[in-house]
Amino acid sequence: MNRKIPFDYWLLVIVFALVLTGIVIVYSSSSILASQNYNDSYFFLKRQAFYATFGFLILIGLLLVDYHHYFKIIYPFLFLSLILVGAAMIPGIGHRVGGASRWLGVGGFRFQPSELAKYALIFYLAYSLAKKESSIRSFAVGFAPHLVVSGVFILLLLAQPDFGTAISVSFIVFLMLFAAGTRLSYILSVLIISLPLVGYGMMSAPYRRKRILAFLNPWEDPGNTGFQIIQSFLAFYSGGIFGLGLGDGRQELFYLPEAHTDFIFSVLGEEVGLIGVMGVLVLFILFLYRGIRIALKAPDLFGTYLALGITTLIGFQAITNIGVVMGLLPTKGLALPFLSYGGTSLICNLAGIGILLNISVQQQEVSQRL
Repeated sequence: MNRKIPFDYWLLVIVFALVLTGIVIVYSSSSILASQNYNDSYFFLKRQAFYATFGFLILIGLLLVDYHHYFKIIYPFLFLSLILVGAAMIPGIGHRVGGASRWLGVGGFRFQPSELAKYALIFYLAYSLAKKESSIRSFAVGFAPHLVVSGVFILLLLAQPDFGTAISVSFIVFLMLFAAGTRLSYILSVLIISLPLVGYGMMSAPYRRKRILAFLNPWEDPGNTGFQIIQSFLAFYSGGIFGLGLGDGRQELFYLPEAHTDFIFSVLGEEVGLIGVMGVLVLFILFLYRGIRIALKAPDLFGTYLALGITTLIGFQAITNIGVVMGLLPTKGLALPFLSYGGTSLICNLAGIGILLNISVQQQEVSQRL
């Protein structure tokens, strides 16, 4: 009973630090908005704290479950997530916000099924790629089936529309295929064929075209399409090295839209400055290191691909969000993992960390036996 579970404690410490930072910045960036809209300045804080608590309980539960037990539920999980993503687009069932049908409602809470679908795809790819190791370089066995299944999800995401999530899912799929040993010529061929379609998708929708133009020159329309990114620049500039102090930022005074969600990193930069920004960046770099380390030392290919997929998903979203708020990438609706306000993303990512930690448990137990 007193035997310690040999999981990656450093990974848990890193994630806990990121979540705690997120709770603090969510409150700081949303208290005025919450007071005005809900007559409760702690509205978003209480919900984010609840999501974090629930997420950590799931993390602990999944930490104790051998990841090999998931074999039996991978295909039902994949099918269920497909149904839920499709259901979000059905009028009367899904919730349409800002022109996009990405949510399902449960009581007073909203659930974004695409967050679940990301993990369902990672589970499917990890299982299938490991199972087909001997024929992974075959187009008919090692490439086409994975492309078709992933393509169905990507098309549904584009139909919602959720272009940012579709891009992130595509990146994860191709990276996992490449890591498994799929022929590079197959991957490059699909990418080359897809480029014109991606370009058309980006420029055909007026709001996406405006985002691209605002990314290239936000000062051309500073009061409209370029407003959000310019306010983000001002936040980082105002924060300087040490920041203005928690709660003393100006951007949460309704200057920066989505301050507590997509642009929370800008608020972080304004209130805790370059020191705080560098601290969070270091935490994400350490997270990537620990995640990749777990993947490389996993006891089997399924564990390797599963750990790689989870680490890539969280890392890619972090890099993309930070790139957007710093003006290095066009604006996308991707949350900053562990920090941005939002229950579905936080809970799903903490569940993913629980699985990562269990892989580290299996890896260390195998090492001890040897």
